[in-house]
Parts: sequence; C-alpha cells; structure tokens
Amino acid sequence: MNLINAIHRKIFRIVSISAKNIKQDCYVIGGYVRDFLLGKRDYKDLDILTIGEGIKLAKEVSRHIKPKPKINIFKRFGTAMLEYDDKKIEFVGSRKESYYLYSRKPMIESGSLEDDQNRRDFTINSLAISLNKKNYGELIDPFGGLLDLKKKILRTPLNSDITYSDDPLRMMRAIRFASQLQFFIEKNSFQSIQKNKKRIHIVSKERITEEFNKILLSKKPSVGLFLLNESGLLSIILPELTLLQGVEERNGHKHKENFCHTLKVVDNISKEEKNTIWLRWSALLHDIGKTSTKKFLPEVGWSFHGHELVGSKMIPKIFQRLKLPKGESMIYVIKMIKNSNRPISLIGNHTRDSSIRRLLFDMGKDIEDLIKLCIADITTKNSDKKNLYTKNFYFLMDRMKKLEERDRIQNWKSPISGNDIMNTFHIQPCKEIGIIKNFIKDSILEGKISNNFCSAYFLMLKKGEELGFKKITKK
Repeated sequence: MNLINAIHRKIFRIVSISAKNIKQDCYVIGGYVRDFLLGKRDYKDLDILTIGEGIKLAKEVSRHIKPKPKINIFKRFGTAMLEYDDKKIEFVGSRKESYYLYSRKPMIESGSLEDDQNRRDFTINSLAISLNKKNYGELIDPFGGLLDLKKKILRTPLNSDITYSDDPLRMMRAIRFASQLQFFIEKNSFQSIQKNKKRIHIVSKERITEEFNKILLSKKPSVGLFLLNESGLLSIILPELTLLQGVEERNGHKHKENFCHTLKVVDNISKEEKNTIWLRWSALLHDIGKTSTKKFLPEVGWSFHGHELVGSKMIPKIFQRLKLPKGESMIYVIKMIKNSNRPISLIGNHTRDSSIRRLLFDMGKDIEDLIKLCIADITTKNSDKKNLYTKNFYFLMDRMKKLEERDRIQNWKSPISGNDIMNTFHIQPCKEIGIIKNFIKDSILEGKISNNFCSAYFLMLKKGEELGFKKITKK
C-alpha cells in the first residue's frame, strides 16, 4: 500500500534526502501514521525511525532547514529532537529491548526495522511509512495494524502477557487509547491486563497519573474508567472510587449505584464548554464521601448526610498519593466538592438573598463551575424531572447574576481595611480588628448594609463603640 499523499509534507522530503546523504534508511512510524489512516490531519509530533544513528540523522536534517533549528540531543538514549513548523520531530535509531523483572526501564541495543516494530505497544502504533527512494510512501505493516484500525481493535504485536509484564504502563496506555479512540481491547489482550494488573506497582505514580489524566480528558471518560475498573487497575489506583460500587436494599429501600452515577456525571461534565481537568476531577471525586457516611434510617431510608464535607477532606491524601499538584488545583477540587450540594438547597422562591450572597462570596470566580457540576450531577432518566431540575438551576443562576450586579459579592474585598480600623480608633493590631471586619462582612452578606465604604464606615464606628473603642479625631 502506497501512502504518498500521507507524506507530501516538505519535511518528509528533507528527511528522505538527509537519510540518503548519510546512507541510513528511515521511516515515519507510530502516532502520525495511525492518525493519518484514521483521517486526522492535525498531527502534533512526528517520530522518525532510522536504521542507524538518530542523532546523526537529526543533525543532517537540521542542515537543510532555514533558519537552522535548535536540536535537543539525548545522548543517553541516542535520540534527538528538533522543531519545525511549530511541530516537534523526534529522531530515534531502530532498537530492540529486553527487561528486568522489577523494572520497566529496558536494556537497549541496536536492531532492525523488524526489531523496532516488535517492541511497539500496539499493532496500530507499529505501522510505518518508508521515506526511502526505493519504496517511498509504502506502508509497512507486519502485524495487521491497518486491519485493526478498520476493526477498531487494540492488540499487541507480540505475546500480550510479555508486552504488559515488560512495561506495565502499556496497560494504562491500552485503556487510554480505547477511551480516546473509542476502540475495543482484544479479548486475550484485556485478559493479560487483568492477569498483570499488580505489575502496575513498578510504574511511577507520575506516569500512571499522566495516563489517567488523558483518560479523564477523553471525549467520553466513562469508557476508560469502566475498563480500568474491569481490569482491576482502578482498585489499585483509586480505591476510593471503586468502593462506591453496589446497591444495598433494606425494607424495600434502595440507594442509587453511586459508581455508575459518578461516571455518568464525569461524562456529563465533559460535554460542558470550558471544562478543565480539575472540574473533571471534581466530578470524579464528588461522591467519594458517601462510602463512609452511608446510613439507613428506617423513617426516611438511605442517607449520605455530610458526604460532601467528608469527601473534601479526603482530597489532600489522594492528591499526595497520585502526585497531583497540591496548590490552587487541589484547593479548587476541595472547594468544589465541599460546596457541591449547596446550590440545591438554594433552589426555590423562598430562599433568602443572604444565603445566595454567601455562596457567591465562598465560591468567587468558581461559581459557574459549581453550577456546571450541579447540572452534570442530574443523571435521572426521567426527562421531565431532568428538565425541571435544570430549569431550577438556571433560575438560581439568574438570581445570582442579579444579586452580583447589585451587590458585587464575587471576589469581594472589604470596604474597610485593618489599617482603617486602627487609624480610626488609634489602636494597635488586636483580635478586635478581626471581629469588626467579620461583623462588616456578615452585615453586607446579610443585606443589612450596602457594599460600600460609607455604609461600612458607620457600621465600623458602631461596632467599635460596642467593643469599647472611641473614634480619635486628629487636631
């Protein structure tokens, strides 16, 4: 099969000429070939395989590009990378690999094209296109990768037990590709993942989390999450999620299956515009507190009271274990989960403006994401109920918008500073300053005074007098 149209780009001609100059055969391999055959044109990176030295070929290619690009050389691995037309191009020499039992870092030695295709993770990633004059544009497909692409099957080139045992990260990659491409993992291959799941322990948390995030960012994350669960990997990586599985019944009362519900919420949030990885993490973990708060109350049925607070307190340990960032991202997820049930309690015409102001104050710029999460949390199959719940949240959003325009609560900053209080009463820093500031804040949120300096100033004087302070007038 000749794919000359796949390699019409100028860079491939440059690589072909350069390889000929140094007498090394070369090929485009991996993701670019796969994505081209799938009809994708927005390639990001290129992998160039050469039978020889990758660094040598990269240097020769750079001589034919104007202006001359910067080359990043990795001598330890025998690879090089350069940028061309805002794309990263990696050059690597063909190799074969062997592994120790307790490490996924391979022992590498030079090899043939066949050796290199043998070491690839999946048949669809072992596809190569020749850049050599004798067969320029020819597809080299020793494992039936093209047919697997058409059938949407993920399969390893060689024995899957060996493939996954040698490098257990490939188990995560298999599930990630299945989720991103909406492919099926071949039966024997999936059974090998189940068999070798405990081998994931030799992979660094950072690499596992990197693949997990890619699954979470796929168009329909539940595909990958279900596969992680069925394979047994999810109970190793995120046991807090798998503990949500199952339905218990007592006295004719059942609770919903919280695991499947969670995955549906994640799928729903992935459809929202401007959703981030951390909003998806919030959706994924929003119900993890239900396992420890589940109670059966004979008079009302099943209760998960306080699961939002319990779940939010679990986040730091999860982030630490998975090597996720602990700064603003973690604080955001904690805040989203902790407040995930508050908007529901504010629905209705009888809700006080002060309660809505407090939510606006607590959430700040993240209030829209919180409402997105609440809407995504509507997973009922009853279309009438779903429309009613959604309508109620939009009504609440309208109220919040009007209150914000009037009272400017989001990203609120007190009209009165600590210095204002100290200068007015001629006092040193003390706990009473905090008492006055909190009193002003609460009064604004309760709607007792307007959110401006003048109103806050007179309230400060009143509260200060109650605390025994007197205004000092400068002479």
